[in-house]
Amino acid sequence: MIKAVYAAIRGADRRAWQLAVAETLAWAGMYYLFPVLLLHWERDQGWSRGDLSIALTMAFVVAALGAPMTGRLIDRGYGRRVLISSAVLGGLSLAALAFVNTLTMFFVVWFVIGVAMAGCLYESCFAFVTHTRSDGAQRVITLITLAAGFASTIAFPIAGAVADGWGWRASAGLFAALILGVAVPLFWFGTAADATDAPQAPHHKAEQSVPASPWSRRAFWFLACAFSTTGLAHGMLISHLLPLLDERGATPELALLTASLIGPMQVAGRVALMSFDHRVSVFFVTGLSFVFMIVATSILYVAGAVMAGLLLFSILQGTGFGVTSITKPVVTVRIMGRANFGAISGALAVPYMTSYAFAPSVAAQVWQAGGYDAVLLLAILLPMIGFFAFYAARLGHR
Repeated sequence: MIKAVYAAIRGADRRAWQLAVAETLAWAGMYYLFPVLLLHWERDQGWSRGDLSIALTMAFVVAALGAPMTGRLIDRGYGRRVLISSAVLGGLSLAALAFVNTLTMFFVVWFVIGVAMAGCLYESCFAFVTHTRSDGAQRVITLITLAAGFASTIAFPIAGAVADGWGWRASAGLFAALILGVAVPLFWFGTAADATDAPQAPHHKAEQSVPASPWSRRAFWFLACAFSTTGLAHGMLISHLLPLLDERGATPELALLTASLIGPMQVAGRVALMSFDHRVSVFFVTGLSFVFMIVATSILYVAGAVMAGLLLFSILQGTGFGVTSITKPVVTVRIMGRANFGAISGALAVPYMTSYAFAPSVAAQVWQAGGYDAVLLLAILLPMIGFFAFYAARLGHR
């Protein structure tokens, strides 16, 4: 596995690395900065945690609704402009965040950040890579997700230390500077050689055979169901994992260890996929990821406060969900085709990102109705549904 990673790092071209670092900083600033500064906003500004959380949910919904438009622009050859301008918008929004004093302005800023998310996070970046790299896209996507898996590792200690020492405004300003001063130039150079700035001809034969709207294809709905159910299940577990483990008697230290291992295990899953991507089918890996998440939550359901069970949950859940960042675009292009992939990917992002955005609220409602046992049962059922939806999409492709 180490040899495979080393070979991938050595074999990656400069533009792939530039995109990987740019995506890492974009995720660190536009997503992970929020949970780092949440308690600071609550304490310093007096805003409620519920109101603050709504702002992030709104940003994800805006990103989801904007994804189809950015996907169509990428299909027409404007991918480079979309990625760069969206990163600029995200950096400027974080700079504006440093000067916010009212909750209304806080919501406005995160609304704009949601627009930026739609144009420069995974969905748009992967659509651009798929659009420009052809058969080499999977390796580049793997490298990007491998690097961006450390976005939280960058954001939590750095943003937290700056906020503790100089206040949350300084932390927001720092990440605005990192995005504008580092990520934007890297997006500029990383997309330069692959850019196709001129709009593509709309009557290309390869595109005539594909319906203008992906929503009219049955395979699209199966894939949307498959990946949205995993996003909803994972979001439910992650957002409520600490109180869930507390209710089941786990010590705070064990609960924190369980939660903190999921991120590194996502990276480990991507590394494993990088090691075996020439030996196993991406369809097999995708199906296995559903199984891992089903087994992981089943173990969590019966583990209580037993350390071995909780650690096994972290390994399986992190590994299973981690590889979906890679398999989702690759499987989509295998089943739906490469033509109009930006529009297809953007359309798939709507249910996926929306389900992930509302996952904490869904889990809270289920918890109020039936406790965390009901939350866990639903988190087991959802990837089961997703597995059969994926199988149906795969069967139709075959």
